[in-house]
Amino acid sequence: MRFIAFIAALIIATPALAQGIEQTKGSFEDKFRQLDEVLPDPNVYRNASGAPGHEYWQQQADYRITAELDEKKRRLTARATIRYTNNSPDALPWIWMQLDQNIFRKDSMAELTNTFGGPGRRGPSVSAASGDKPAKLSIGELRRQQSMADNDFGYDIGAVRLLDGTALDHTIVGTLMRIDLPTVLAPEQSVEFEIEWAYNIVEENAVSARSGYEHFPDDPRPGGNDIFLLAQWFPRLVAYSDYEGWHNKEFLGRGEFTLEFGNYDVTMTVPDDHIVASTGMLSNPEEVLTATQRQRLAAARSADEPMFIVTPQEAAANERTGPSGTKTWRFSAENVRDFAWASSRKFMWDAQGHQQPGAENETVMAMSFWPKEGGELWRKYSTAAVVHTMKVYSRFSFDYPYPTAQSVNGPVGGMEYPMITFNGPRTTLNKDGTRTYSLSEKVFLVGVVIHEIGHIYFPMTVNSDERQWTWMDEGLNSFLDSVAGYEWDPDMPWGRSIARDLIPYMTSSQQVPIMTQSDSVLNLGPNAYGKPSAAYHILRDTIIGRERFDFALREYARRWKHKRPTPADFFRTMEEASGTDLDWFWRGWFYTTDHVDISLDTIHKLRIDTEDPDIDLPRRRQELADEPEKVGVRQNREQRLPIWVLENPGVTDFYDDNDQFTVTPKDRKSYTEFLESLDEEWMRTAFDRAVEEDANYYVLSFSNKGGLVMPIILGLTFDDGSTEKMMIPAEIWRRNSRRVKKLLVFPKGKELSQVVVDPNWETADANIENNHYPRRIIPSRVEAFKSPDPKSRTGRDLMGEAQGSKKSSKK
Repeated sequence: MRFIAFIAALIIATPALAQGIEQTKGSFEDKFRQLDEVLPDPNVYRNASGAPGHEYWQQQADYRITAELDEKKRRLTARATIRYTNNSPDALPWIWMQLDQNIFRKDSMAELTNTFGGPGRRGPSVSAASGDKPAKLSIGELRRQQSMADNDFGYDIGAVRLLDGTALDHTIVGTLMRIDLPTVLAPEQSVEFEIEWAYNIVEENAVSARSGYEHFPDDPRPGGNDIFLLAQWFPRLVAYSDYEGWHNKEFLGRGEFTLEFGNYDVTMTVPDDHIVASTGMLSNPEEVLTATQRQRLAAARSADEPMFIVTPQEAAANERTGPSGTKTWRFSAENVRDFAWASSRKFMWDAQGHQQPGAENETVMAMSFWPKEGGELWRKYSTAAVVHTMKVYSRFSFDYPYPTAQSVNGPVGGMEYPMITFNGPRTTLNKDGTRTYSLSEKVFLVGVVIHEIGHIYFPMTVNSDERQWTWMDEGLNSFLDSVAGYEWDPDMPWGRSIARDLIPYMTSSQQVPIMTQSDSVLNLGPNAYGKPSAAYHILRDTIIGRERFDFALREYARRWKHKRPTPADFFRTMEEASGTDLDWFWRGWFYTTDHVDISLDTIHKLRIDTEDPDIDLPRRRQELADEPEKVGVRQNREQRLPIWVLENPGVTDFYDDNDQFTVTPKDRKSYTEFLESLDEEWMRTAFDRAVEEDANYYVLSFSNKGGLVMPIILGLTFDDGSTEKMMIPAEIWRRNSRRVKKLLVFPKGKELSQVVVDPNWETADANIENNHYPRRIIPSRVEAFKSPDPKSRTGRDLMGEAQGSKKSSKK
C-alpha cells in the first residue's frame, strides 16, 4: 500500500466514526467508563478525594476482662465490663455483640450451610462420588465430625446486666446477640454493662479454627501438654458505621471481622508454670516473671539480636513438672480493635527491641514464643522476620503503632490480631533426636510471619471491613509481604503474589470478581490475596511508577490509620494522590472476570513513496523481481524447455524492451503537478523531509482476546542487535477495546527484526505465544512413561491374590 493512501485510509476511518458505527450496532463497550455510578456518593463522612470527611465518626468500645483457663477441662470462664460510647449522630435503642464461638455449635448457620465437597471453612476437603467411584471423605474430616459430635461448643452466656445489677434483655441470633437498652443511647453518651460467659475450647487440629488448643501427648509430663491460642474468645461489639449501620452479618468463617477500637485491661489466670503472650503490655511482670527474666527483658530492649527471656532449658523444665497453682497475668492495650492471647508451659520466649526514633513508640519489642518443636527454625527466623516486617511496612505506611509485635507458634497456620500473631511452621524430629526443616518450611515461616505481622498495619490499624471485603486487607498485605519477601531474600521461592502467578486463576472458569462478598468467594486465596496483590504490583511497577504509587499508598494508610475505610475510599485516594485516573483499572481488575491476553496479530512495514517516477518505479520493479520465482517457470527452466519469444525474434515489440514500470512523460508531469499541489510551505517542507529521511514505518495490529484492557508493553529488537522497551498506555483501547493499530516510526537503517508484547511478564498476559512477532517455536519437553497397570478390580488377578501367589509379569 502506498503510504499516502494508507494515511488517507487512517483519516477516513476516524475513531469517532468507528465508535459511532460500533455503538449503533450495540457492540461498543466503554472500558474507561467512570466508576461514579458504582461507588457511593461522597458525603460529610467520606469525601470525594477518598479522605475521611469533616464529620467522620466511629464508635468506641472499652473492655475490662477477667478470664480463667481451666487446663484440664480445656474451658475458659470470663467476665467483662464493657463501656460503649456512641459517637454517631444516631440514637441507639439496642447494641449488637459478636459471639464468634457460636460458629462451632451444631446448629450454626456455618455448620448447616457447609456443602459436601465444597469450600467454606479452613480444613480438609471432601469430594462427591463420580461414576462408579465412591465419594471421598478425608480422615481429617471424619475427625472433625467426631469432635463436633462429642463436644458442646459455643458460648454459655450467663449474666447480661448494667453495673447496678439490672438485667438486660438479650436475644441470641446465631453468632450475634442483641442487647436491648433500658433507655435509648443518645449521641455522645456511653453505657456500661457486664457480661459473664464460658465456653469449651475447640481442638484446632480437629475442627480447623482460627484459635483453640493443641495437645502434645508425647511430652515428658504425664498426660502431655497443651498450647492454647485464645482468639474470638470474648463477646465483642459489632461495628456500627456511617455506611451500613450495624454490621450484623452472620459469622460464617471466611469473612473475618470488622470491629471497633477501644482500650483493654485484661487479666488471665492460668497454671503457674505457663507463659502467656498477649495483645498489649504486661502490667505485672514482677508477679509472673522471675527477677532474671525481667532483667533479660529489659536488656533485650537495646539488643542487636534476639535474646532469650525464657530459655529452652527453662521451657523444658516447665514441660517436665506439673503446676503447683495458678498465676494471674495482666495486660493493658490502648486503641486496639481486638485482643488475643496464648498460654502454654511449652513456650520458650525471645525478644529484641526495634527502634523507631521519633515515633510514638520509639522502642517496639519484637518477640517470639515457641515450643521445642519449633527448633532452630524459629530461633533463627521468627523474631528477625518480625523486625524486618516493621522496617519494610513502615516505609509504605506509618511507624509501627504499638509497643509490642509478637509471633507465637501453635496449631493455627497463620492468623493476626493487634500486637500478636499465630504462626504454624515447625521442624521435623529425626531418629537421632536432631531437628531439621525443609526449604518450604523455611519459606513458610518467614513468609507467614511477615504476612501476619503485616496485618497489624492492615487491618488491625487501617480498620477495613474483613467481613465484606477480604481483599482490602489480604490483597494489600499480600502485596506488601511479597515486597518484604523479595527484600529479605530475592532468591527464595516466593509465590502467589505477582502478576505471572495469577494467570491460571484468571483464566479459569472458577474465577469470580474481587468485589464478591467474602463468604461467597469460591477460591479465596487467589481471589482475595493473589489477584489484588498482582494488581498492585502492576500499578506500582508498570502503570503509575514506584514513586507515585508509594506516595499514594502512604497517603491512604495515613488518612485511614485507626479509622474504617471502604473500597471507594481506597480507590479514590489512590487516584487522587497519584494523579492518575484508574477507574478503568478498578473496573476491569476488581469488578469483572476478564483476563489479560493481548495478541500481536500482524506487523506491516511501510516505506514512503517519493512520488518521483524515476525513483519509485525502479524500486517497484526491483520489489517484483525480488518475489519468489513462479514454480512452473522454475521447473520449465530446470527442464530446459524452449521459450518461444527467444526462438522467434519476429514476434517481439516495444513491451519486450519496456515493462510496466517504464517511466513516461505523463508520469513526470503527474509528479510535477503533485509537487505544485503542495501549495502551502509547511506541506512541501514536511513532504521533502519525509522523503529525505526515508524512515521505516511499522503498523502493529493488536487484538484484546482476554477482555481486560492493559498497557501494551513492547520489547523491540532491531537488525543491528539493539533493543528498546516501549509502553503504550492502556488508554489506547479507549475507543475500541477489542482491536487497535499503532504506527511506530524508526529512522532509516533502524529496522525491526522482532517484537514481543509484555517481554518481562509484567501484566499477567495469559498467552505469551501470541505475544511474539514473528511467532516463535514454542519450547517444551517430552517425558517417556510406562503405562500403568490396571487399577480396577476387574483388571486385577484376584485369583492369584487369593492364592497368595505372585506371578511374573507378562512380557
